[in-house]
Amino acid sequence: MNAPRDEMELKEEAIREHYAAAANLLSGLDHTPRLAKAEAVAAPSERSPGIGTRPRFRSTTPGLVTRSTARPEGVRLIERIEAVGGDDPITSPAQAAVMQSLRRALAIALAVGEMFSAQTGLSELKKANLEGRLPDARRAEFSELLAAEALVTLSVFANATAFLLAPHATEQTVEIGTVEEVLTDNAQLALHGALWELDQDIAVFGTDEARMVASVLAYAEQLTENVRLRAETAPRLGAFTGANYRIEADDFPIAGFAPSRKARGTALVMAFKKPEEVVGNHIAKYQAMRLAKMLMAYDFERKLNPFAELGGFIFTFMGDGKPGTGKTTLIQMMAGLLDGYCRVAEYPFRYQNLSIENVDSYQGKSGQNAKAFIRNVMDPAVIGFGTIDDIDQIAGKRGDRQSSAGQQEITAVLMESFSGANTVVRGNCSFGMFSNYPENVDDALRQRAGARFLVDGPQTREDYIDILALLLGKNHSIPLGDHDLYAAQEIKRAVAESFERHSRPLEDGLENVFDRVRDEIGELDTMAKLGTYLKAIQAADERFTGRAIKNITDAVKVRAMDFELPDEWMEEPELFLFKDYETKKAMIGELRRPITVEMVVQEINRYADSEFRYADKSDEAAIENAVREMRRMEEAKRRYLEGKAP
Repeated sequence: MNAPRDEMELKEEAIREHYAAAANLLSGLDHTPRLAKAEAVAAPSERSPGIGTRPRFRSTTPGLVTRSTARPEGVRLIERIEAVGGDDPITSPAQAAVMQSLRRALAIALAVGEMFSAQTGLSELKKANLEGRLPDARRAEFSELLAAEALVTLSVFANATAFLLAPHATEQTVEIGTVEEVLTDNAQLALHGALWELDQDIAVFGTDEARMVASVLAYAEQLTENVRLRAETAPRLGAFTGANYRIEADDFPIAGFAPSRKARGTALVMAFKKPEEVVGNHIAKYQAMRLAKMLMAYDFERKLNPFAELGGFIFTFMGDGKPGTGKTTLIQMMAGLLDGYCRVAEYPFRYQNLSIENVDSYQGKSGQNAKAFIRNVMDPAVIGFGTIDDIDQIAGKRGDRQSSAGQQEITAVLMESFSGANTVVRGNCSFGMFSNYPENVDDALRQRAGARFLVDGPQTREDYIDILALLLGKNHSIPLGDHDLYAAQEIKRAVAESFERHSRPLEDGLENVFDRVRDEIGELDTMAKLGTYLKAIQAADERFTGRAIKNITDAVKVRAMDFELPDEWMEEPELFLFKDYETKKAMIGELRRPITVEMVVQEINRYADSEFRYADKSDEAAIENAVREMRRMEEAKRRYLEGKAP
């Protein structure tokens, strides 16, 4: 990726020249805290007798003589990081990621500080001061430039740390309080103070690796904001704020004191589909389109989506249907919509698919792959869309002897992530599970899908004409005939008709329950009658539990949000996306519809239909397997008896 024309590239060689100095800073330095008070113990002691500590880094700023009468404290960040998580002598991936990110961030900060010093003439003033020939008339300028360089160096260090470490963030968060040891005498002292306070925060808050990463990120964000506020009134910063830089290797932009995006999206290589290219599947298409716009309402400052607070947000959904009915096309459509919306708003978008390749033969590796997938999609600094295609092959049924240990690990991770004690639904991401054989998915995992998308493909004569015309393209002269092309795909009309079909159940087993209950108590028009219907469904299918009721009520709330966010809100972000959280919430609240009995009955039938459909298929598959096994035993018995005959 080449830097835009208004950005200057910071050469990699200039950064790597500072790797040794950055490593020394992390290995050991002495610092006397001036503004903050120590809350943690000193740097970790030696790991074992005979192994000395790393040398402490005592640097001097050219042209300056620094004195301190207080007792300095040793800061050894590498040892502090290595001590997190126990006595394991092998550095873990998380520890390595933190150390590498900090070294890289320090090197970038030193390189930018050096560039700033050269551009402003500070380098010459340092040299003159060192040689004792700095004119008195320029001492005030010298002090102001030193303070400016300190602010620049601190800002770049904090910004780069947050940017580089963001891909390793988890759902864990830490509140570290206000950053205090922000010194602006000179750049070197400023970094010493920053590393001293970071060491303190890791010691106090970084009790495990996840909290250590969270502590470093929290510190970097707090330092960025503190420095930005100071820079608003500081002089002589024009050389830094007037130019934009980019580090090509990291794709890291530096635009003054503004924080860079704390997370990066993924460059999608996918054949996107437009909504009109999805024929049939009206409800699934409509809900996917609405969900894409719902995700865009996420507020990066509050780390919350108004839809998640008001109700009606689809965090997980199950898309099922026969092979060839359009599940992949639906994924391509939704990913394409999100990618386009995020490009307009300049939001980071991340799409990931958990595939059969993530099932590993090594114990624990499949679970790690699934956790990494969940963590990347749920990253609160991105808009995320995660898919699990052919989930019946990837996640095994508990108790199924044919499921591998890796498949069982993935099932456990998905169940905990989708509806576990620590699951936080912020509204920045959604997960779609797709299967041709949902009856083979673990019952408890399947019920963690809050919404059901029946992907049944083209159904009507009009659908088949539309899909034929679409796939043939334009390289023919065959007349269309008596048909209004794509009129049947007009989404609002098609969806209304599709929902109306669920006023009665579609599955035979559920239809019997529905008719029996209505014969006994009449129309389902009160809470009591609706509850009676739900209990009758549970009596017919014991898997219809309280979680099913929650999924139904969530689906009803989605129907209450049954409105399209205007396309212009996505095309012109200032109209909605860039509004503050409370304004967006109020704008959405004005569009919300009241819940009706018809909505509730339709959503009960839609959900229960899917469960009866899965149960019928599962039972039929079990019967077929039993019959096949009986036939095998009969054949084996016949051959055995024939072999014993004289």
